[in-house]
Amino acid sequence: MAQPLEPTARSDGHNAAKSKPYWVEPVITMVILGVWVLYSLWEVLFHNTGTYHNYVSPYFSPGVGDWFGWHVLDALYVAWVPLLFRFSCYYYRKEYYRGFFWDPPACYAVDKPRPRYSGETKWPLAFNNLHRYAWYLALIVLIFLWKDAVEAFFFKNGFGVGVGSLILLVNAILLTFYTFSCHAFRHMVGGKKDCYSCDGKPTTSYKLWNRVSQWNTLHGTWAWASLASVWAADLYIRLLIMGVIHDVRLF
Repeated sequence: MAQPLEPTARSDGHNAAKSKPYWVEPVITMVILGVWVLYSLWEVLFHNTGTYHNYVSPYFSPGVGDWFGWHVLDALYVAWVPLLFRFSCYYYRKEYYRGFFWDPPACYAVDKPRPRYSGETKWPLAFNNLHRYAWYLALIVLIFLWKDAVEAFFFKNGFGVGVGSLILLVNAILLTFYTFSCHAFRHMVGGKKDCYSCDGKPTTSYKLWNRVSQWNTLHGTWAWASLASVWAADLYIRLLIMGVIHDVRLF
C-alpha cells in the first residue's frame, strides 16, 4: 500500500502544515492600531502642550498654535496631517482593511464577507486616493521634525545629548525612511514614464526610481518602526511633562 505523502515544504523552509492561520496578522494589526488610535485621541484631545524644554512631541510639531495664538487643542492643528498620510498609505490600507473591516481578510483564497470587493472605488474609501497629496503635507511636517531633532541636542547650557535627544533623532530618521520609501514618492520619481532609456542610456530618473523601489520593499517595516518611534517620542515627552520620569543627560 502506498504511503501517504508528506506535506510539501515551502521555499522559505517552513512546513506548509505549520503555517500560522490567516487571521493572526489581521488580529495583531487590529490590536496595535486600535491601541495607538486610542492613545492618539487621548493625547490630542486632552493635552494642550507637547513641549518639555528643548524637546517637542511629534504630535505638536510644528507649533501652529503659537504662530496664530490659538491654544485650544493645539495638536489638532498638526496631527491630522501624519494621521491622514498613514491612514491613506497603501501599506496601511491593506493592514486595516483586513484587521478592522475583514474585507478582504486575506488573499482571494479566503472567503470574503461580501461577494464583491469594491476597494477604493466608493466613498468613503475613495478618499484614500488623495494619498499622493498627503505626501506633500507630510514632507512639510517631516522638515519641522528634523528641526526639532537638531534642537533637541541644544540645552540652556549648550550642546548635549539626552535620552530625549536620541529618541527624537531616531524618530526623524525612521520617518524619513517611511516617507521616502512611500509608493506615492516612487510614482513621483518614475511612475509616469513609459521609457527610461529609449536612447540606450539609463537616466538619472531611472536610477532614482530604482533606488526608491529598493527602499519600497521595506516600506512596511519602516511603517511600523516609525509608528513605534512616534509613539515612543510622544510618550517619553508626555511623561517628562507630567513629572513621572526625568530626562537622563548622557553628555
